[in-house]
Amino acid sequence: MAVLVDITKCIGCESCSVACKLWNKLPYNRPKSRKQKEEKDLDDDTWTTIQRKRVDAPNGKGYTRFVKKQCMHCLEPSCASACFSKALRVDPETHAVVYIPELCVGCRYCMLACPFEIPRYQWDEALPLITKCQLCVGRLKAGDAPACVSACPTGALTFGDRDELLKKAHEIIDRDPRYVNHVYGEKELGGTQWLYISDQPFSQLGFKTDFEEVAPTVYTHAYLSKVPFLAAAWGLFLAAISVRYYKKHKNDPPKPPTAQKETKEAGDHGEGDGMI
Repeated sequence: MAVLVDITKCIGCESCSVACKLWNKLPYNRPKSRKQKEEKDLDDDTWTTIQRKRVDAPNGKGYTRFVKKQCMHCLEPSCASACFSKALRVDPETHAVVYIPELCVGCRYCMLACPFEIPRYQWDEALPLITKCQLCVGRLKAGDAPACVSACPTGALTFGDRDELLKKAHEIIDRDPRYVNHVYGEKELGGTQWLYISDQPFSQLGFKTDFEEVAPTVYTHAYLSKVPFLAAAWGLFLAAISVRYYKKHKNDPPKPPTAQKETKEAGDHGEGDGMI
């Protein structure tokens, strides 16, 4: 499953953001203790938002474009790879990257691992959790589109099979010369389930464009898969040192206790001395 975003059709109405909050029962305008960015961005109560971008064209004209931002739902998610408690994982049925709060230990490794800087932390909660878009996984399993897609009034969001959406995206690009000849999310970091097409360069719309086509998990899996064995080996090594030390010193005579030094004030000469 995937979602194709046609940036040329987005009017910035925020219907998708409202639908996301309603479906996920997220609060509106809750005060935050941490300083917020001037540009609208995600937070622990906002899992998707629309960012307004101003693009200066070579002909001197300026263009305004609206860009939807949310979790990209990578095909090979770095956040899930970094999560040792398995609180973040790929749903086997929908392939959405889902979060299970009951398993989260609050380490925030996922925030460091995510190349798109998506996961947010509940800084103002006594027992904070990670929050992010879940791709409305419950709706997907029921055969419905994500809430944001269903609420879009302009057709900027299209939900469907990823291969079919990629085919559709390339057909639009080939048919209309206005579009940039690139589908963002097709190959970035191994591919994502959110795909974008645009008539303006993605680098000018706030997208990171220096990603490799290989997912980071390809590099990390070979090392992280050995961590349990290395941890076990380290434990056995420390246990062996402890046993060797015990055998070497178990017959040593006990050491005498260190004598305690008596401290006296200047002028004191004994317990019976007194002031005259």
